[in-house]
Amino acid sequence: MQKRMGEAVAQVARKVNETVENRTDSLDLANCKLMTFPVGIYKAMRSVTEGIHHISLANNELKSLTSRFVITFSQLRELNLAGNYLHRLPEDITSLLHLQAINLSRNRFRRFPEPLAAVTTLETIDLEENEIAEVPAEKLATMASLRTLNLRANPIGPKVRLLVRPLVPFDLLLSPEEPDSKA
Repeated sequence: MQKRMGEAVAQVARKVNETVENRTDSLDLANCKLMTFPVGIYKAMRSVTEGIHHISLANNELKSLTSRFVITFSQLRELNLAGNYLHRLPEDITSLLHLQAINLSRNRFRRFPEPLAAVTTLETIDLEENEIAEVPAEKLATMASLRTLNLRANPIGPKVRLLVRPLVPFDLLLSPEEPDSKA
C-alpha cells in the first residue's frame, strides 16, 4: 500500500516538474489517485500558474475542488474533472473569466452546478453520467457563449425536456427517452 502511494506521489511530482520546467500551458494529473489537490503543487507551480490554460484531474478520487485551486489557476480555458466524486463546485468558479470548456462527466452531481451559469465564456459543459434530474433552463438560456451542454445518461424527466428544448439556443445532448413501461 505504501509503495503504491509513493509511486503515485512520485508520478504527480514528475508531471508537475515537467510542466514547470517546460513551461507548458497544461497540467495533466489524470489517473493519479488524488483524493485532494496537493497543497504542495501551489508552491511548486507558483512561477507558472498564470500560464496554465488546461488542467486534467480526470479519473481521480476528488470529492471537492477548493476556492484556492480556482483562484490560483485563474487563466484556465479547459478543466477536465471527469470520473471523480464531485457533487458541487465552489462559487469562485465564476471567477474563471477565460474558461471555455469544463468536463464534469461521471461525477455525483444531483443538480446542475449553478455557478457555471455565471461563467460567461463557457462554450462546452459536459455533465454526462451524473444524477441530474432538473436543469435551470432560464439561466442556461442566458449563457451567450454556450454551444454544447451534454446531459446524456442523467435522469432528466419528460417535463424538464419539454421545458428546456425551446429555451436553449445551443446543442443540448440528452439520452433518448425511455418509453413508459405501462403493461
